[in-house]
Amino acid sequence: MSNNICAITYSDIPANEQYSAKGLKLLSPQLKKLKPLNLTLEEQREEAAARAGKMSIQGVQVKLSARLAVSAGEFKIVDRGGTYILKPAPAGYREVPENEDLTMRLAATAGIQVPVHGLVYAKDGTRTYFIKRFDRKKGKKLYLEDFGQLLGLAREVKYETSMENFANAVQKFTTFPAVESREFYLRTIFCFLTGNEDMHAKNFSLFSEDNQVFKLAPAYDLLNSTIVTSGKSKEELAVPLAGKKSKLTRNDLVKYFAHERLGLDQRAVEACFKQLKDAFPEWERLIQRSFLSEKMKKAYLELFAERCKRLQL
Repeated sequence: MSNNICAITYSDIPANEQYSAKGLKLLSPQLKKLKPLNLTLEEQREEAAARAGKMSIQGVQVKLSARLAVSAGEFKIVDRGGTYILKPAPAGYREVPENEDLTMRLAATAGIQVPVHGLVYAKDGTRTYFIKRFDRKKGKKLYLEDFGQLLGLAREVKYETSMENFANAVQKFTTFPAVESREFYLRTIFCFLTGNEDMHAKNFSLFSEDNQVFKLAPAYDLLNSTIVTSGKSKEELAVPLAGKKSKLTRNDLVKYFAHERLGLDQRAVEACFKQLKDAFPEWERLIQRSFLSEKMKKAYLELFAERCKRLQL
């Protein structure tokens, strides 16, 4: 099905196209075409390894910094000053770009703020995930500090913390803690429902556009990591909640985390659940329409159904 679908918007396109006009406009109003990346998947991995020390983006996953050359209609790989991050599939893991793009799309459907993102074809026909940097505006760097930095954690110990510490960071560092606590809870439940057991301290950030109002950054690095590892990981969270990372119950996520740790009342919790549930029909449509293989679509839907049942949604 995904052959005639825009890799940026999932809308229908003619058989000989790869992107819709609307999808290209999301990247730039002047963009009329988008050429394939001038690198194969293997070359992207090699390029990322060669540039790792020079780029202003870090992390375990393969990443390249790029800027969009609108008149040429292509992404250009750069060491500095990039406005996009490209993430080709990591070796040994299947369908990660397609999975991340879909999961980010599900988040947007549920009202979670995400940057412009999509899939771009490489010259060997593989797909690479791209996301626009939200911490750059007109060449200026905006305030962005991840929870690892806020909590004083070194990069290599990004898992050595807890959901309770994340909740404390939201309440301590955001300008409107009541609003952001609700948003943090929404994202926590979203990650639980979509099998993301890798939301460590580097994957949540505090953000400000004006250095006056500090809030949660737009969501990024959303991925159904459970199906990527074929369910081999028994963990459901990257860091513990109530001392555990798996076998989480509705009681853990509602009574303990929402009420006791985030200070949300039942009405706020129900509003979060309704916000997510209203998006469920669209989630199912998007999963079926996505660029995942039929096997991965099935695994995604099955995990989603199991998590809904556990939360009694």
